[in-house]
Amino acid sequence: MKKISWNLWITFFAALALGVLLHFLYQWFPNPLTALLSPVRESLWEHEKILFYPLLAAALLLTRGQPALRTARLLAMLLVCALMLAVGWVYHIVLRGEAMTFDLALYGFLMALAFLLPRLLWPLGERAWMRRAVSLLTALLWVLLVWFTFFPPDHPLFADLHGAVRTFFTIPV
Repeated sequence: MKKISWNLWITFFAALALGVLLHFLYQWFPNPLTALLSPVRESLWEHEKILFYPLLAAALLLTRGQPALRTARLLAMLLVCALMLAVGWVYHIVLRGEAMTFDLALYGFLMALAFLLPRLLWPLGERAWMRRAVSLLTALLWVLLVWFTFFPPDHPLFADLHGAVRTFFTIPV
């Protein structure tokens, strides 16, 4: 088994730290630009941003000139984003859980998983149709993140789990 390189470790911890900083960015600097990058509400959907942007940056940094690996990394990112929504739905909506330690542990676990999964997903990245599909799904997720930042639907996935009704449009700019 190959050792994990120092470059991968550094990128992992940088992505982990970036996600934590992104979580608070909008609270520190509320404006339209930070709203695109940082959770505006404490909703399950908005917290996709703390995985999406750091993992997207990591994928682009770690895979220059390696399209198969880039596809595997982006696919891992999409899978952990979906997993965060699914686990978050079960824990917060179905079971009514509110422990921040659970959320922190889930975040750390999913970030680690996103850095480990590409080893398993590498063969899928060799296929041209998979590269196109993953690129399209990544772009679609980004568009949905942007759209739902400003126009969140009335659905539990987009509801503020802490009871506040704060949205981008209710905060004075």
